[in-house]
Formats: sequence, C-alpha cells, structure tokens
Amino acid sequence: MLTPLTVAVAVAALALAAWCGFAAYRDQPTKDWHFAGMAVVTALALVQLVVGVVQLARGAKPDGGTVVFVSYLLGVAACVPAVGFMSLAERTRWGSATVAAGAVVMAVLQVRLYDVWGGGHG
Repeated sequence: MLTPLTVAVAVAALALAAWCGFAAYRDQPTKDWHFAGMAVVTALALVQLVVGVVQLARGAKPDGGTVVFVSYLLGVAACVPAVGFMSLAERTRWGSATVAAGAVVMAVLQVRLYDVWGGGHG
C-alpha cells in the first residue's frame, strides 16, 4: 500500500469529522457542502481501493491476510457513503454527528488497514 495515500485518506476523514462535528455542535444538519466533502473523502477511499486491488493483482501479500485486507478496503470505501445516507434520514444535528462519528471510524480503519498490510515493512 502507499503510505502517503493512507495518511491522506485518514487526514481527510479527520477533517470531515471535525467539520461535521462542528456543524453538530452548532445544531445544524448536514448541508450540501458537507456532502461535497464526503464525496472527496469517498473518492480518496476509492482510489485506495483500486491501489490495494492492483497491489494484490501484482502478487503483493498483506501480512494480515488477503481476505482481511480486502474486507478493510471495502469497509473503508463504504464507511462515509453509509453515514452520509443515514444523515439524509436524520435532518437534525444528529445527522451531522453521525457523519462525524463515521469519519472518525474511517480514520481508525486506516490505521488498521496499514497494520494489516504490514505496517510499512511488508
């Protein structure tokens, strides 16, 4: 895996979490610009998914196992879209809080994905 991409996805997810968390603090639901931020974070996660699949196709083996690695890749790619849809159903501050929590989960999944790949030494 590309460590800079993993860091970029994690930082973008944390920025989204802070942004949506601030909206929740201000008692605001998710707005159109929040969804634009979610789209950017999701696009980065999809790039990471493609890079991970290409690495596997080239014969690279994650230390933690291929199935676990692919599961984390898919989970990361689905995390923000899932909470984004949930925030549409909850048009209160709690929708923004849900996106913030999901983005934090995505950042944590990046750390785990990095570990499953081999922590930079695999």
